[in-house]
Amino acid sequence: MTVSTIDAARERLTLVRDTLDRTALVAGRQPADVTLIAISKTQLADAITPLIAAGQRAFGENRVQEAEGKWPALQEAHPGLSLHMVGQLQSNKAEEAVALFDVLHTVDRPSLVGALAKAMDRSGRRPDCFVQVNIGNEAQKGGCPVTDLPALLAEARAAALPLVGLMCVPPADVEAAPYFALLGKLARDHGLPRLSMGMSQDYETAVMLGATHVRVGTALFGARG
Repeated sequence: MTVSTIDAARERLTLVRDTLDRTALVAGRQPADVTLIAISKTQLADAITPLIAAGQRAFGENRVQEAEGKWPALQEAHPGLSLHMVGQLQSNKAEEAVALFDVLHTVDRPSLVGALAKAMDRSGRRPDCFVQVNIGNEAQKGGCPVTDLPALLAEARAAALPLVGLMCVPPADVEAAPYFALLGKLARDHGLPRLSMGMSQDYETAVMLGATHVRVGTALFGARG
């Protein structure tokens, strides 16, 4: 890790963080109320370490197996990091996910609720959980259909999952604001305080509409080659 790589990481992080903070203030919110998650999927440890050195503390991964291969060593070397699962989670990976991640953003079906509850009971670890909503009703995307959300939340609460909020990925290439606004309404209706929404291209809109967690990859790591 060279000084130039740390400087480049710090420059990208500062730009995103300043934009995020300014947007929160415009929205009448406190910048500290928005968690910036650096999406480090497919990034090697050598690309992640400069961002840690620049001050980033929350990171997101899409796959349990990939995260298992790089994060235990990174967390041992850099205490105080938080790791977020932001990709689709298979029920048969629930035990590994509960052991590794601090926050799970993609709880989306009853079978996963059951698997996570059993894994948490066995391990004693209880990562915060977001329910992912298929906010655009897209067949190719994960997430609970809006119409099924009350029943899934009831199951998750009955299983004593530590529910904290809702998560969504709006349809691509359309205005995200209506989808973010709908997720916010659903969260309020169900008494959930946190909203995981917004990525590199739309995190400012998400913050304006109440996001408490934004998931940013390209703007922090640069475009993929």
